[in-house]
Amino acid sequence: MTMSKAEPTLAELFEDGRAIDEALLEAARDARRFHKAIGNPMATWLDGRVVWVQPEDIRVDDESSEEREPPE
Repeated sequence: MTMSKAEPTLAELFEDGRAIDEALLEAARDARRFHKAIGNPMATWLDGRVVWVQPEDIRVDDESSEEREPPE
C-alpha cells in the first residue's frame, strides 16, 4: 500500500502562495462569468478609480488567455 502525500499546512500554503493565487484568479473569473451571465454590471478598479463595467463589456477569459494582451 502506498501512502498519499499529506495536505499542506496553512503556514505552507501561505509561504508558497501559488494555491492562494490560483484560488483568487478562479474566484475573479467566476465572478465575471456570473455577472455577465445574469446581466448585471460589475465594479472594477481602472486608472485609480472605481468604474462600472456593463455586462456586455465584461471579458471572461479562460485560463489559457490570462496572460494575453487585451484586444484593442
